[in-house]
Amino acid sequence: MAVDLHTHSTASDGSETPSALVEMAVDLGLSALALTDHDTLQGIEEARASADRAGIDLIPGTEISLDFLGGMHLVVLWLEPGPGPLQDRLTGLQLGREGRNAAIVGLLADHDMPMSLEEVIAESGGGTVGRPHIAAVMMQKGYVGSIAEAFDMWLGAGKPAYAHRPRLTPEEAIGLARDSGGVPVLAHPHTLGINRSHEMADLLVRLRSAGLVGLEATYSAYQRHEREGYADLARRFGLVVSGGSDYHGSYKPNLELGIGYGDLVIPDEVMEELRAAAG
Repeated sequence: MAVDLHTHSTASDGSETPSALVEMAVDLGLSALALTDHDTLQGIEEARASADRAGIDLIPGTEISLDFLGGMHLVVLWLEPGPGPLQDRLTGLQLGREGRNAAIVGLLADHDMPMSLEEVIAESGGGTVGRPHIAAVMMQKGYVGSIAEAFDMWLGAGKPAYAHRPRLTPEEAIGLARDSGGVPVLAHPHTLGINRSHEMADLLVRLRSAGLVGLEATYSAYQRHEREGYADLARRFGLVVSGGSDYHGSYKPNLELGIGYGDLVIPDEVMEELRAAAG
């Protein structure tokens, strides 16, 4: 059976509620689903209640953006809601997001694209607010034609309305994840901006030493040869070959839960490999 170890709900920047996400996973025949909303565990309780009723395994988790040149994301699996080293830091990361959102709205106003924070919060449905929500409001107001255009022209790193926010270092985040009982996985490594093999090797040695457990090699955006290449890279550096769709619903059009763009399959034995490697 298959699983999906990277998904987002209305608790952050997905368009489906946590319970709806679970129902979709059941309809697809998935044996397990990881809910990994950005910087929050807010949707876990709702998702778990739905998963318990349906008899599907719900893996609590989160996705964190890290302080790394080029960008780095860490998916942390089996991170339970409640007090803990990483759980406690999520509150500060969310506050950083709030400050960044206000700054972005201000920058857009400076470029004759006014909107209110209240409109953005309403678009989020009460979850953690992120740039996709701002992009959606930009679409509604006719400032851009698509979410992709909003990021390519205005909201992406280095673009006119981009704003920084406080982030954890990779070693700090991995250490906090392990101390909290979580299993850290390096998400979508193509976004690291690393093109030289020795630089990637040095980074993976560094992250593995810090406690990294998995590498997201089976990912929606990858072609078969890319998945095979990242899987080989993971094994060479003692990491588990993890995977996920990175499902966001309507915020990432045509990308489906569990199957990505139609050819994604993450076998359920990956979960046991991740657990075993994490000890």
